[in-house]
Amino acid sequence: MLEKALKKGGRVLLKHYGNTSEVKVKESISSVVTEADLASENAIIRVLLDTPEPCNIISEEAGYIDSGSPFTWVVDPLDGTSNFAAGLPWFGVIIALFRDSVPVQAGMYMPVEDQLYFAGDGEGAWRNRGKIKCTDAKDLDEILVSYSFDFSSDPGKTEREMELLNRLSKKIRNTRATNSLIDFCYTADGRLGAAINQSTRIWDIAAPALIIKEAGGIASDISGSAIQFDLSPESINSNYTIVASGSKVHSPLMKIINQT
Repeated sequence: MLEKALKKGGRVLLKHYGNTSEVKVKESISSVVTEADLASENAIIRVLLDTPEPCNIISEEAGYIDSGSPFTWVVDPLDGTSNFAAGLPWFGVIIALFRDSVPVQAGMYMPVEDQLYFAGDGEGAWRNRGKIKCTDAKDLDEILVSYSFDFSSDPGKTEREMELLNRLSKKIRNTRATNSLIDFCYTADGRLGAAINQSTRIWDIAAPALIIKEAGGIASDISGSAIQFDLSPESINSNYTIVASGSKVHSPLMKIINQT
């Protein structure tokens, strides 16, 4: 069902790609929605509800759908909406399945490249049926690091992030960022050494966190602690931070991040 939902959403996105007529701003100038987000979401939800015992659903646009189940699908029907609206191919669909507050299945699908990333808890991580792993690099000067950031109304937050980026740039090989699932996909398969983002929602990072863990990497919050997901209806718009990387570079990254 997970693969079917991912690809169904992806096909809808491709139909709209290059034909987006309206872009609406949500909570900030960095957060937008298009008709493609809604069309993909509707298609995905139809797939996920088409079962004798439907699970709960948390989706970026539809919010919380309670089916009274211990299992919950968490859906981002179009991750990378700003890229999509600009005609850039850096977008896709992200879906995770939770048992209570723990992700047990995860998928990310990039429809332009027809690349599907999948992981099950304790089962490893895969890209289009081939097993993947995070980088084995030990030294920061061997890796590229994705650092994504968005507008924030929090006074000083952007300045603090720029200071962090300055510190990182002196230790790593270089920075990259699409501010989308692609950064996590490329971290999971070892092309990027790490992906960092301090402005995410649960639907942005639940699936990447599981996939990167199953690919032998580490996904923590910005302090280095395990990410604690909260699926309660009143908390679905909570902000999360994430540092996802190969296991051997995570500790040196955290030392740079937490310098004061």
